[in-house]
This record gives sequence, C-alpha cells and structure tokens, in this order.
Amino acid sequence: MRIVTQQEFGGPAVLSVVEAPVPRPLPTEVLVRVRAVGLNPLEARLRAGESPMLGRPPFVLGWDVSGVVEQSLTWRFRPGDEVFGMSLFPRAAEAYAEYVAVPALHLARKPASLSHVEAAALPIVGLTAWQGLVDLARVAAGDRVLIHAGGGGVGHVAIQIAKAAGAHVITTVGADKREFVEALGADEVMDYRSGDFAESLRDVDIVLDTVGAGIAERSLRVLRRGGHLITATAEDDAAVIAHAEAAGVRFSGIAVDPDPVALRGLVDLAERGALRVHVEETFPLERAADAHRALDHGHRRGKLVLTV
Repeated sequence: MRIVTQQEFGGPAVLSVVEAPVPRPLPTEVLVRVRAVGLNPLEARLRAGESPMLGRPPFVLGWDVSGVVEQSLTWRFRPGDEVFGMSLFPRAAEAYAEYVAVPALHLARKPASLSHVEAAALPIVGLTAWQGLVDLARVAAGDRVLIHAGGGGVGHVAIQIAKAAGAHVITTVGADKREFVEALGADEVMDYRSGDFAESLRDVDIVLDTVGAGIAERSLRVLRRGGHLITATAEDDAAVIAHAEAAGVRFSGIAVDPDPVALRGLVDLAERGALRVHVEETFPLERAADAHRALDHGHRRGKLVLTV
C-alpha cells in the first residue's frame, strides 16, 4: 500500500509517498480501506517538529479516517461496512495511508448523509466540540455560548452542536466569514479584527476557546459568575486557572480523546440534518505536501481532506 511518511522535521516538502506493508489488525480491531483522511493543524506542527508528541521521524501522520471495513476481528463490524472515526489519539494512528488498522471502539458507522470526505473531516473537530460543550459544559437551551473562531474546523461544528441544544450562539470570526457562520446558525457575529469581544460582551454562560494567544484569559471577562470556560489551548496555564477561580468561573482544559458515545452523538445530529461538515478543499494522497502547504496557510473555512 501507499503511505505518506517523513524522515525528518521540516516544511511540507519533507512528506513523501512510499510503499509499505498493509497493517494486520489485532483482535477487537478492523482493517479499513481508507477513502478519505481529515487534516488537522496539529499535524502541521508535528511535521515541523513543534510538538514532541510522536517523537522524532520517521513517522506517519493522521488520525481522522473514513473508509470501508476490509477485514474485521470484532463482532462490531463486518467487511463492507462504511465507517469513520479518530483512531488511537494521541498515539500514532498512521492514517495517511491506503489501509489502517483501527480499534473498533474508535469507529462508528458512517451516516448516509455524509460523504467519505465529509465524514473524514469530522472526528477530531467534532469530538473536541462535543466533549467541550456537551460532556463538560452541559450546554442547554437558553445558554449564551461564545465560540471563538467559529469559521474554523472545531468552531463551525461547535456552532451547530450548540444550536442543536437550543443555545444562543455568539462567535468571533473575520468579516469574510460572517455569511458562512450565520448560515450555520450563529446568532451574533463579532469581527475580531475590528472590535474587542472582551469589551462588548457580558453575561456569557459558556466560552469555547481553541485559538490560544491569550484568548482564554481575556474570555474570563465576558463570563457570568458561575459560567464555564473551556479551552483546548491553555489547559495547563496556572495563571488562567487561578484567575478563573478568583472570578467564580468554572475552568476546564480539554484534550480530545476517542469516544464512541460522542461519535454516535455526532452521527445522530448529521442524520437529523442538524450537522453538516464544510470541506474547503481536497487533495489526493500523493499531494499531501500541497495539502500541508494549504494547512500551513491557516484561516480556513472548515477542513482540508486527503482523498485515497
């Protein structure tokens, strides 16, 4: 089979397509013939050596997959089943490949309403948004929810999850993404380039931050007492945690993990027509380096996906 690997840290050019043996699934795993692979900003940082999570190269990137079960060593799936999910995170899942062995509990049946490309774009961003808003914050009807970067991967899914729960959704985006997030259901849209959300917002119940750059601490100013700050970027920031406690605000740092219950929750929303996944651009597997150049550029609407 073909895989995308790298022998050193660096820019997108370090990614190359080579031949490798097809993996053998272990008991409770399935072998998936990959149809599409979702790309995430973390993978660009790993490629460049900005995170030690996978150690030093050589390694194969990727966690988000959608495809067809080729071989099954579990009762949960049969050959021919269309599945999707996030495998083994944060350990290497080696998803930039034509085949991948995946624990069955890290997969769900692909909803018919999503293509393989759309399904591959969903797991990491969808699970991050679900675990933050549903599992941690218990988002409910009437809540005022601020979602930073609502036009991005996590943000555009988070808007839809919060709206499905009946929340009033506020989001920060660039002016060029206003119509995009309004179409997803955002009730209030703030241009982060022309205004300061921390000066104009108050009495927010829940904030979801996946941006960093001081956004988590500034968000404490807009939360009501007893509100909930959820951040994927400052989860170990002692100063933010201390300031949240002093302000009477709940603080949760989130690091996404495989979650079959949440994955089925996302499937339910998609099947009810309450969740759609926006894929800005696709690239064939052999153009993984070009896909990473686009990933490095940032400021995407939704997601980028490799097709296999």
